[in-house]
Amino acid sequence: MTEITVAALQLAFGPDINANIANVARLVREAAARGAQVILPPELFEGEYFCRVEDEGLFATAKPVAEHQAVLAMQALAAELRVAIPTSFFEADGPHHYNSLAMIGPDGAVQGVYRKSHIPDGPGYEEKFYFRPGNTGFKVWPGPSGTADTTLGIGICWDQWYPETARAMMLMGAQLLFYPTAIGSEPHDEGLDTARLWRRAMVGHAVSNVVPVVAANRIGTEHGQTFYGTSFITDERGDILAELGREEEGVITATLDIDRVKRHRAAFGFFRDRRPELYGRLVQDI
Repeated sequence: MTEITVAALQLAFGPDINANIANVARLVREAAARGAQVILPPELFEGEYFCRVEDEGLFATAKPVAEHQAVLAMQALAAELRVAIPTSFFEADGPHHYNSLAMIGPDGAVQGVYRKSHIPDGPGYEEKFYFRPGNTGFKVWPGPSGTADTTLGIGICWDQWYPETARAMMLMGAQLLFYPTAIGSEPHDEGLDTARLWRRAMVGHAVSNVVPVVAANRIGTEHGQTFYGTSFITDERGDILAELGREEEGVITATLDIDRVKRHRAAFGFFRDRRPELYGRLVQDI
């Protein structure tokens, strides 16, 4: 079997973690009923996007992966529905805190944890106050059994702006790229709308790596900060297969033929014609 069906979820979140988990679970069930095998919720769906302010009291909401309520709920759901759910969560590891993702397989087991590599810092997105830069390195994960060579690469939000993230995961064998996200208005500049830039950045990864991309964002207004949704799925040519609007709650799905993707990638020659011996400047400090 060379086909895999993927899904992205888009919805608003509030301060009640139980309600947020229930709403995500409802959409996960809808996606699974539509045949999705890998289902991507947005970033940090456990609650409101708390990084808009610096509040030391919020560190108490971080939990280890084995104890986090959102992770545990998605594990049970994944096992019940036999689907994979990449699950973003606020992780505590001893005295350290990370913006992390638990890769939950169709058996409900956590296959491993990825910790966000690139941590933004700016008005409304003050993540450096809460999160250490990830120490896991980029990671890829095996796709659901019964699908041919569906290795999954997953970055988290700010990671999606970096071509190095996408290319590194591709060189590790990724055949699909996923990005859970929380992004919207810019408090320092009301006239700046990054929605189209956000999409273009990831469509660029799709084109330059010949790889499908799945992006899931939140919607709604939280304490004056409005998240612009526009979640989407592209094919390996960067063409949009499914998308949602700026205020639309829902599920999008697409079925992708991995063998076709691999043929197209080989034909473009981007990986054949790489010149790593010329790229040393990329890993030097500015």
